[in-house]
Amino acid sequence: MVRAIFLLIICFCFLDANKKTVYERNCVECHRKIPVTIDKYFYRYLLEYSSEEDVKESMFNFIKNPTKDKSLMSESLIKRFGLKKKTILKDEEIKEAIDIYWEEYNLFDKLK
Repeated sequence: MVRAIFLLIICFCFLDANKKTVYERNCVECHRKIPVTIDKYFYRYLLEYSSEEDVKESMFNFIKNPTKDKSLMSESLIKRFGLKKKTILKDEEIKEAIDIYWEEYNLFDKLK
């Protein structure tokens, strides 16, 4: 009986440790297929929109309804890889992924 309980605890710990965030599951997986690293998009958004609020709003709007006009990808990348497909994620999941993305690449709080 003790062995069974011990094995269950180990299995649950292993499963819990392998959970990926909404950002890792949905954003990182797709962006791995594109030769421009995902951090480069962050810097493009910062250059274009500058504030955290504007960056997040713009990203949210693009993810909800991707269009060529809203894209910060170059014309050649769009021709080669196409435009992002419309998401099936809920608004809260999109916002969570964008928040994780912002925390991952935002350098303002990390510079000293």
